[in-house]
Amino acid sequence: MFRKLRWLIGLSCRNWSAKRLLPTPPPPPPQQQQQQQQLPTLDATHEIAIYIHRFHNLDLYQKGWYRIKITVRWEGNENTYPGTPARVVQYEVAAPELSSDNFNGGWGIDDIDNSFSTRPFLIRDARQDVFLSVLISFNLALGKNEGPSTTAVILKFELMYAPVLNIRPELQASLEPCSVAVHEFCIPPNALLGMHSYCPVHFDASHAVLVDISVHVSLLRTGSYIPPLKVPSATWAVEDDNGQDFDGSNKKNLVTDQALGQKASGDLKQIMLVKALVAARDILFEDLQKISKAIEQEIDLTDLIFNLDNKNLCSSIMQADLDMEFGEVSQKLSGKPQNSIEKAGGIINFQSEKLLQSLPQDYLFSFYYMLGNQVLFLWNAFLKFHRVNKTKILELLRDAWANDRRAEWSIWMVYSKVEMPHGPSQYMSHKSSSYHSVNGKSLSLRKSTDAVNGHHLDLRLVRNQWLQIDPKIKFLMSEANEDKTFGELGEMGLRLAQEVISFLKKKIDKASRCGSLRSIKLSFVGHSIGNLIIRTALAESIMEPYLRYLYTYLSISGPHLGYLYSSNSLFNSGLWLLKKLKGAQCIHQLTLTDNPDLHNTFLYKLCKKRTLQNFRNVILLSSPQDGYVPYHSARIEMCPAASLNYSKKSSVFMEMLNNCLDQIRSPSSEHRVFMRCDVNFDASLHGRNLNSFIGRAAHIEFLESDIFARLIMWSFADLFH
Repeated sequence: MFRKLRWLIGLSCRNWSAKRLLPTPPPPPPQQQQQQQQLPTLDATHEIAIYIHRFHNLDLYQKGWYRIKITVRWEGNENTYPGTPARVVQYEVAAPELSSDNFNGGWGIDDIDNSFSTRPFLIRDARQDVFLSVLISFNLALGKNEGPSTTAVILKFELMYAPVLNIRPELQASLEPCSVAVHEFCIPPNALLGMHSYCPVHFDASHAVLVDISVHVSLLRTGSYIPPLKVPSATWAVEDDNGQDFDGSNKKNLVTDQALGQKASGDLKQIMLVKALVAARDILFEDLQKISKAIEQEIDLTDLIFNLDNKNLCSSIMQADLDMEFGEVSQKLSGKPQNSIEKAGGIINFQSEKLLQSLPQDYLFSFYYMLGNQVLFLWNAFLKFHRVNKTKILELLRDAWANDRRAEWSIWMVYSKVEMPHGPSQYMSHKSSSYHSVNGKSLSLRKSTDAVNGHHLDLRLVRNQWLQIDPKIKFLMSEANEDKTFGELGEMGLRLAQEVISFLKKKIDKASRCGSLRSIKLSFVGHSIGNLIIRTALAESIMEPYLRYLYTYLSISGPHLGYLYSSNSLFNSGLWLLKKLKGAQCIHQLTLTDNPDLHNTFLYKLCKKRTLQNFRNVILLSSPQDGYVPYHSARIEMCPAASLNYSKKSSVFMEMLNNCLDQIRSPSSEHRVFMRCDVNFDASLHGRNLNSFIGRAAHIEFLESDIFARLIMWSFADLFH
């Protein structure tokens, strides 16, 4: 459930060393000593801003009123220091979906559990979009006198549901929604100093939605400490880690015991907190520049860069003539915050723990206070910039997230490359796959039905992952052959072709009006017998005008060469019963018993038709654990039993095999990608039962394993985008 978030921009730390000779302070009067003892402790908080952009319904099973509830907490501490809502910004006026004559309500904050809930919205249809466009910030306190956190933070998203009832509006509004699904994110401690990340929320298979969310985090100072108007002149030395003075000499003896007695106690947690605030400032500044550059939207940082200069910071704190020449402050957007004061090759490093420990407590608190002002100034500048450029920033972060997903899942794939033999009737005996990157966008995906009791949502997991790869993709989840999969393959193929054409005409008409007709790419995904229905549909004459749009074909355990050679005796017995008891015509066609002459069978004729050669990418997925589909048939490769002896049966099989491979080998204007991929499931999860024994468990696992869907779609993301 937990997902480790990725940084868009990493933490950048710089190392400097310096030493500066300053006047030695006289003993403070008793009144000042008492004032120093009453100084407040340093305190800080993490502000976690969550921007909710869009709620996209994939296939929620229940129509009704929905809303999203958010809570923030420290990991392992359900009731200690919960995150409290700090600010809510509605970026845009509520969309029509968010209002209704039957329900009135807005976003809300619950003071009991410190949660935030979006305003309710009515979901009526699949693929419905609701643009929420709201930003909620939570403050998560560190606790007084504590250093930077070493604990992760948990963001909890709950999907709240209330049914639509035919009652009076006031009664409908009084209904208490219930939590039907939960999705949690874990923000690691090292990301709490500064982070900008895309974090899509999906909930579960029964509540399949895609919520576009971005999370932005920074460390902020809390408290209302006011530094003194005048810091007395003092003589104290600042050393670098090598013990050298700022001018390069060695004058440790000028740091008097009297001065050491007046500096802060050197509490390590407070020192680390100051360092963390410096790091948070630098991260936030660099992120703001990099994001503005990436989305090509300028932001005026002239005054901001000047305020970030440590020369001004030190001058404000010390209010003394430091007797040094400061470098000019860069006023360019591409400049970096001046983290140091330079003279004669020496540098004061404000990340130096030794330096911070040597500061008198007044200086330490003043430094922390003014650093806090800088971070707050930067944070508010980012939030204003985000409001104006929310969509572009979300797309930038989503692209970075998608790259991370590709890297995360592709490491589980093992590739071996082979050359495709050329010329007709040359059997390809290799069992490995080749992979090449392909750019482009797919505008259409369809799903075919399963061999038995196929449903239009069988491949919803693949669709959900595909939607993450390309949020603009348009899907057709085929329903033309539901409850009709025992019929004749030709009839099922024609129904599918008609359904696809009806879907395509609407998309093509829209694309032609926009002048983007060339961008249409038609891709197909099929499971089991659905793959034969796809190929049959492509062979229909009415599909001829649309074949030029074909792009990627993903075959999941498809019996492309039928069941001429099947070693699963139990499954073969089941097929025999279906033919005898149910009279299933498609089973006769799969087993090539629909005609006494094998050359006149449906499947033999289908293999001769050019159903594969127009695809740019062909991916054949198979599993040796799948007992429902012969392994060689799913991979379109040679069967060992067919090569043992020559017979009419083996001759027909070889003709079917080479007819299919010739389509893939046929020349095309662009390079074709052809892959055979084996998938191995964890058999221990299936247990010992009949499904495992006959090989059905692995056959169904293709449809029910979310991990498999992620692995396949993200490993080959370039072929689906």
